[in-house]
Amino acid sequence: MLRFSVSPVVCLVLSVGTWSAAHAADQVLDGGLHHVRQTGEREWREFNERPELTALKLTFQSQESARELTLSLRQQDVKQVWTVTLNGRMLGRLLRDENDMLVYFSIPPGVLRSGENLVQVTSNSKHPDDIRIGEVRLHDRPRKDVLSESVLEVVVRDADSQEVIPCRLTVINSQGALQSFGNESDRKLAVRPGVAYGLGTARLVLPAGKYTVYAGRGIEYSLDRQEVELSPQTAKALRMTVKRVVPTQGWVACDTHVHTLTHSGHGDASSAERMLTLAGEGIELPIATDHNVQIDHGPLARELGARKYFTPVIGNEVTTRIGHFNVFPLQAAAPVPDHRADNWQAIFASIFAAPEARVAILNHARDLHSGFRPFGPRHHLSITGRNLDGWRLRANAMELVNSAAQQSDIMQLYRDWMGLINRGVSITPVGCSDSHDVSRHFVGQGRTYIRCPDADPGAIDVRQAVDSFLQGRVLVSCGLLVDMHVDGKYGPGDLAPVQQGQAKVTVRVLAPQWARAEVCELYVNGVLSRRETISTSETKQAGVQWQHTWLLSDLSHDVSLVAVARGPGVKALYWPIAKPYQPTSTEWRSQVIGSTGAVWLDVDGDKRATNAAVYGQRLAAAAGNDPARAVRALASYDATVAAHVAEHLHLGGVDVLHPDFLKATRGGPPSASAGFAAYVAAWRDHRRALLEGP
Repeated sequence: MLRFSVSPVVCLVLSVGTWSAAHAADQVLDGGLHHVRQTGEREWREFNERPELTALKLTFQSQESARELTLSLRQQDVKQVWTVTLNGRMLGRLLRDENDMLVYFSIPPGVLRSGENLVQVTSNSKHPDDIRIGEVRLHDRPRKDVLSESVLEVVVRDADSQEVIPCRLTVINSQGALQSFGNESDRKLAVRPGVAYGLGTARLVLPAGKYTVYAGRGIEYSLDRQEVELSPQTAKALRMTVKRVVPTQGWVACDTHVHTLTHSGHGDASSAERMLTLAGEGIELPIATDHNVQIDHGPLARELGARKYFTPVIGNEVTTRIGHFNVFPLQAAAPVPDHRADNWQAIFASIFAAPEARVAILNHARDLHSGFRPFGPRHHLSITGRNLDGWRLRANAMELVNSAAQQSDIMQLYRDWMGLINRGVSITPVGCSDSHDVSRHFVGQGRTYIRCPDADPGAIDVRQAVDSFLQGRVLVSCGLLVDMHVDGKYGPGDLAPVQQGQAKVTVRVLAPQWARAEVCELYVNGVLSRRETISTSETKQAGVQWQHTWLLSDLSHDVSLVAVARGPGVKALYWPIAKPYQPTSTEWRSQVIGSTGAVWLDVDGDKRATNAAVYGQRLAAAAGNDPARAVRALASYDATVAAHVAEHLHLGGVDVLHPDFLKATRGGPPSASAGFAAYVAAWRDHRRALLEGP
């Protein structure tokens, strides 16, 4: 019988029949899932505005037990700390993991008592957290016995070479949740509920039951799916294969943002587990970026037998109060860059004073840390890439996709980056995982492909890879891979000469069969120029899912080109995309994404890339700071150049918030109206942010 309390704290009280500890049987305490939120407004629109409960409380009758017992429950969408207690005794905490999983807690002897017992799941977090929880079961056995009824021996091989290959194994029970294992991580396996990483072999200990097992190795590989039924006190062998289906020859798979619990102090992946996850996700060039330390993972990777699968690079996430910056390559014993400085000039001076340091990546520029949001409108004007504090950004790369810190608007950081390159800032786009965990935000989901020989993943030429990275010869990936060529010859990082104002742009979208693109876009100087819808019938095959050629004509000035493809996010538990880390909306659409680095078109023939800021300065100066004259001069220029003209007029003393400013664009080219309006809107956002905060 269900009944609700009338106290201010809403809870569910479930009374069940008497359960005897002497019976060798399990007891269902709650068969359903309940929407629980402890405080505040709803976190996500997919949940009801009002939660069913603010805490889960289950009462049941029992007899005292002098033996260890087990409590299991199913959890979904858990982000904050939730505590599980029985009769006031803490059994543990739910895993801070949004994935659907079945978890188990040991009940020490003497905690279960005769008469009424109370199970509670509660949170004291001040942040709203919509979760689903339920399917609570009491097991008349110790946790180890519940989880160790059967054994599954798995071997995964490469379909072409037939060699055993590192991989991720995902095990889902008959209810569709990740199934906890009876074994824990060791030097051969990195284990979390329903997920195990290893070098190709795994011995998994499980309760008896029916399971679906997936084997995969990142976006370059197919998935193998097999169903298995395990009986008590039995062992079964499972032979699985994965096949490379996305051709990436000549491109090195790099994750520039990789943490460990061992050295960063948060997350859950030990250094040993990290080596196994890197190999299992096919990351060939991982950068060690624990906070304010420099760690060499080479010796441990070699000791564990994983070193041949990747070339580790020593880096550091220089974690300051005014931004986080991933720096590499570094020496382990070299002085750590100053993370206590309070201005960018000092921070970057310290970074580039480090021996061998060549790359500095601006991390998650739209996230708030220590009260500072680097690219928030308070400090940064995205439309023109201008720092409003007068600070010089010496970072030479920037994260566009951080799979552990997704943005509500997946294109926002792209707009920020394109604003920088069209200002003339040489800055490489980056995809990364920012992984601190084994399976919650897993390594290599977001990644960067660098144009570099990759025949031997264990012997990547780091200097050559860094050279190519800094030249912008990269592709950004989170589920999709996109490449682009201009006139069949020039790719990301190149300056392509243009004859007679025309350029032929060919774009390919690549993906495994379990991910797909639904749209591909071409941005010219940061402005959407072409857009093609990709039908489902075109994306059934793995590898090259789609290819298209656009002819750009009537080009009158130098421009940057960027291709971006997007598609529905992978929700399946073998490669789930996490929800935004700091959401700006209760609505969110999960997406896969891939993009190119920038290709510059040399239209004016001077053998260099002339950016929108240069054109804007020239036009504003020639117009004598007169908006009407400047508008007339913009007839052959795009909206990005127009926005820079507006900025230079503004810096020259023109009041861009005065109604006459936008009136000056009436009768002018549409690009002038669009550029001026975009600049005015950005400036208004800045003024508003000054009043509202970061």
